[in-house]
Formats: sequence, structure tokens, C-alpha cells
Amino acid sequence: MPNARPTADRLRIALPKGRMSEESLAFFAARGLCSPAQATDSRQLIVRDEANGIDFYLLRSKDVGAYVEQGAADLGIMGLDLLLEHRFRVFILAALPFGHCRLAVAYPEGKTGWQRLPELRVATKYPRLATEYFFRRGLNIRIIELYGSVEIAPLTGLADVIVDLVSTGATLKANQLVEEETILESTARLILNPSAFALRRQQILQVVDALSGF
Repeated sequence: MPNARPTADRLRIALPKGRMSEESLAFFAARGLCSPAQATDSRQLIVRDEANGIDFYLLRSKDVGAYVEQGAADLGIMGLDLLLEHRFRVFILAALPFGHCRLAVAYPEGKTGWQRLPELRVATKYPRLATEYFFRRGLNIRIIELYGSVEIAPLTGLADVIVDLVSTGATLKANQLVEEETILESTARLILNPSAFALRRQQILQVVDALSGF
């Protein structure tokens, strides 16, 4: 089925593609805001719920904040990690009970002296959070910003340590990396465009009311 075109009278909610979109849609479906069938079919980029007048946009995780900030979506769901890294100008309405992970420092097995390096090379998708963290520790660092699999950086000599999201820790273990310290714990957050509340106050309150009490 082709993607439905959004219309001005519908509430627009941006969701990150991948595991969190599945968790988000299941969360909405459990509260009657989309059908279970829609929640299990995330191949479309726009999932429409006719009964509730909602369009769900399935986007790259980082793009959710941009859509909500710029008013192309009224509400969105993002991980706290990305909200703090990119500092989007949005309101955070609630913490949600899924998307659990942590942003952590990891280093290669056996390389325990990296804290004493005169310049620590840090590979990460989170340059702002990593810089702030190591600054508080008083370490001199060089950030190497990556967009793909960060875990390979220490194995190839590109970096001394990494800062990345960890869920189960299995990927770190598979790449002979040891988790040193957690920088922050992250879960999903419901975010709001500040102007959207004035335009779609009743629709937004209905959604927030349906999501409350989890």
C-alpha cells in the first residue's frame, strides 16, 4: 500500500525507525491510538490511524527532533541521548517506559592505561556528550565522529576508546571491548513542538491523556 499523504487537520507524530518505532507503535496501539495491525507493519513511512486522526511518520532517529522542532510534526518520540546531544528546541512532555539503553565509555580488553594518554582518541556518534564527559574528568581528548559501527574503531587503531549506546553489552563483548563507565541512562521521551499546542491543543491533550498512567 502506498504511503498516505499527510493533511493539515491530522495530528502528526514522528517516530524513529527500527526497534523504537516498533516499541512506539505497540505502545500507542495498547492505548487505542493505532491498530495492532498497523503497529506490526512498519514498512510504510507514514502510518495513518483514521479513527484517531493521527499520522505517524517513521524517520531516522536524529531526524525526529528536527521534524518536531521545525513544526513538520506536532509530537515525536526520541531517546534522551539524542535530545541531550543535539539540544533540539522542543518541550519534553514525558519519559516513556521503553527504549532503555545507556551511553557508556568502552575500551579494548587489556588496554587499561588509556586514562594516562597525553591525548585520548575517542570515537563516537555523540561528540557533544563525550566532550563534556571527558572535560569533567580532566582528560585531553580528540573526538573522532563516526556514523556507523563505532566498535571497530579501537580494533583498527583509529581510536583508543569509544562512547556509544549499550543495551545488552553483547556487541561490546563480541568486539573484545570492556565497558568502563556509564555516562547517562536513556529511555524514550515524548516531545512537543511549542507552537503545536496552540494549534492542536485538544488533540494533543487527548494523546497525552491516553499515554498517561503507564
